[in-house]
Amino acid sequence: MAQRAVVLSSGGIDSTTCIGIAIDRFGAENVATVSFYYGQKHDKELECAKRIAKYYGLPHKVIDISGTGIYDCSGCVLLKQSNKDVPEGAYIDQIDRDPNGMVSTYVPFRNGLILSAVSALALSLYPNDEIWIYLGNHADDVAGNAYADCSPEFTEAMQDAIFFGTYGKVHVASPLVHLTKAQVVKRGLDLKVPYELTWSCYKGGDKPCGKCGTCIDRAKAFEINGVKDPAIKEE
Repeated sequence: MAQRAVVLSSGGIDSTTCIGIAIDRFGAENVATVSFYYGQKHDKELECAKRIAKYYGLPHKVIDISGTGIYDCSGCVLLKQSNKDVPEGAYIDQIDRDPNGMVSTYVPFRNGLILSAVSALALSLYPNDEIWIYLGNHADDVAGNAYADCSPEFTEAMQDAIFFGTYGKVHVASPLVHLTKAQVVKRGLDLKVPYELTWSCYKGGDKPCGKCGTCIDRAKAFEINGVKDPAIKEE
């Protein structure tokens, strides 16, 4: 039975590092990438995901779930129907400011939804193969319980459900779950991941805002590794 990898690609640092890891393990000929459009303001990330797939020569698919009505009532600030601004500042500060100890950029059960959908897709694409779904959740996502659907407990539970629900053919891999963002970048630099093609900012402008939680985390990760963010162009 052949082994395949399908990587959930957001066009950002973490998922692109997972692409590099999957290619290193399985070979590019056995790797595909999938992105989801769920109505996010920062849909520029989808174009970046396409460019990254093209860079590696990988098949890539974008699944549009924005018309399903799943998030029509969600107040998440990342969604286009929200009239609230994406908050600025580090995630830990955002959690401290929220009475429920959550971040407003949490999209309800997003990872559970897309893991289930991509598992069904992967099994349809490769019915005779063993498939590994790569998810780019990392330790900083879990800090302070910022994103509950990024935790090791969540990932392990989804792995079990998907494994049993696909007759043992589909696995969930989260190789970054115990790594900090800086350690993720270090792993990607070692693999020569094309970070210059990635996008992280939640505000969805022409240029990264540098002030939202994900921009702050990204800048700090490159700084710790002593390198300049290759996606930041000099004026």
